Amino acid sequence: MNSDKPMGVPQLRAVTFSMLGEALRRGVRDFRRAPLCGVFFAGIFMLGGWAIVWVSMVTGTTFWMVLAAIGFPLIGPFAAVGLYEVSHRLEQGKASNFLDIIQVVSHQSRRQLPSICAIIVVVFLFWFFAGHLIFALFLGLSTMTNVMSSVAVFATPTGMMMLAVGTGVGALFALLLYMISVLSLPLLLDREVDFVTAMITSFQYVMAYPVQMLLWGVIIAVITFAALLPMFLGLLIALPLLGHASWHLYRLITIED
Repeated sequence: MNSDKPMGVPQLRAVTFSMLGEALRRGVRDFRRAPLCGVFFAGIFMLGGWAIVWVSMVTGTTFWMVLAAIGFPLIGPFAAVGLYEVSHRLEQGKASNFLDIIQVVSHQSRRQLPSICAIIVVVFLFWFFAGHLIFALFLGLSTMTNVMSSVAVFATPTGMMMLAVGTGVGALFALLLYMISVLSLPLLLDREVDFVTAMITSFQYVMAYPVQMLLWGVIIAVITFAALLPMFLGLLIALPLLGHASWHLYRLITIED
C-alpha cells in the first residue's frame, strides 16, 4: 500500500456546467504541455482499433466492424490511466518524465486498477455477445459477407429495426460503464480505496447529478466517435484531451482533505 496516498473516498462537491468547460480547457492545456505523452498513450489505443479492423478483414467478418466501432470506445478509460498520471504530475509541478509515468502505471497494475479494467473488458465482450444475439434475431437468415456488400440489408425495415435496437442496447452498455468508471478510475489513482467502493461512488455521483454528468458523457461520446472516423487518427488528439479533462473534472469536484 502506498502511504503517500490519502485514505478513503473524499468529499465531493456538486458539479456545475461551468466545471465541464473548465475541465476541457485544462485538458487542452495539459495536452499542450505534454504532447508526446498524450500521443503515446493515444497511439496504443489507436493501434488497438487498427488491430480490430485488420482481424475482421483477415477473417472475412468485416460486418462486425459496426459492433467494434460502437463498442471500442468502451475500453477508452483503460488507455486514459496514463494520461491521468500526466495531469496529476503537472498539477503537482513535477516534470512529466515518461519513465516515471510508466512506473506509476505499472504500479497501478498491481493494485485495484486491473479489477476495474477487467470489468471494462467483460462489458466489451458482453456487448459483442449482445450484438451477435440482436443480429441473429433480426437478420439471422440474411447472407452477409462484409459491410460494403451488406448495406442494402441494413436499409431494409428489418435491418433498420436491428440498427435501432442495437444502438439502444449499446447505449445502455455504454451508460452503465460510464457511470461506474467516470470517477472510479481517477479516484483509484489518487487515493487508497478498493475498486468496488470506487465504482459505487462513481455510480452514485452520476445518479446525484444526472444532467451535468450525462452531458459530460455526451461530450465524451461525440468527440470520441468523431475521432474514430478518419481511421482512428483523430484519437491522437481526442483521447489525450478527454483523458486530461476527465482527471481535472475529478479534481474540480473533489474537496481536499
